[in-house]
Amino acid sequence: MSKTEAISLTKRGMLPPSSCSSLMDRSESLKRDSVMSNGAAKVRGSLERKKSKSFKEGESYSSWLITEAPGSIAAVRREQVAAQQALRKLKIAHYGRSKSTINFTSSKVVPLLHPNPNPHPQRCSFLTPTSDPIYVAYHDEEWGVPVHDDKTLFELLTLSGAQVGSDWTSTLRKRHDYRKAFMEFEAEAVTKLTEKEMNAISIEYKIDMSKVRGVVENATKIVEIKKAFGSLEKYLWGFVNHKPISTNYKMGHKIPVKTSKSESISKDMVRRGFRFVGPTVVHSFMQAAGLTNDHLITCCRHTPCTILATNP
Repeated sequence: MSKTEAISLTKRGMLPPSSCSSLMDRSESLKRDSVMSNGAAKVRGSLERKKSKSFKEGESYSSWLITEAPGSIAAVRREQVAAQQALRKLKIAHYGRSKSTINFTSSKVVPLLHPNPNPHPQRCSFLTPTSDPIYVAYHDEEWGVPVHDDKTLFELLTLSGAQVGSDWTSTLRKRHDYRKAFMEFEAEAVTKLTEKEMNAISIEYKIDMSKVRGVVENATKIVEIKKAFGSLEKYLWGFVNHKPISTNYKMGHKIPVKTSKSESISKDMVRRGFRFVGPTVVHSFMQAAGLTNDHLITCCRHTPCTILATNP
């Protein structure tokens, strides 16, 4: 019986007032119980739904699932450590293992003095993947290597002057022609070339006549140097106290085209009557003959040339 019906019966005299109050109290109690029951059911349903999303009834979940499952914090950390170890192995494979890495006291990796042959070594930045193989070979085998043979010094001085207005690659391609034209750079033989022979050399080997004359005149001056100093080697290496200049350039654009040392050598050679020996040509010659080691410190040839300089 509802509250409205109870009040109506009481007004008609069909229900005592005390019974009406009792019925109304009972009705309110039933309503409260119903509301509370419905609320509890909703809460239980919500909890059941949340539980069902992550856990299944009757199954047990160990700590392994929380720490080892993909995407967990532990799994991500393991991936990071594995990546760091892989990177360290690559560095060691490229540079070699140093004492510091063996003792695990430092993560610094230093290159070996005699690294294993590398099919793709790091070279000076002026060499590119498109550089001519003859130029790459010259860089890897000769450039920066100390030279003490008079004939080779004469040859490198001639080639350094010949590449003015051209480039080293083109000059190196004609290196064999220069050797044939100038008697393997035997200075005493070159001084005896006649005007007719010089013209023939210029035509046959396509060498500018002014440069042919310059080589012959330089040969004459070299003979004079040998008489005064004993050898061309003693004269030239005397400018650097018979010890190669070792530089530590990190970037190619930092390598100068001339230095105060090349300027002083050039000035003395010009005074003695040499031709094609400007400061830039002389510095190029110094690099070629190993009087200075201008390989970048990142280049694979820097350390070997430094060792050759200390152990001639």
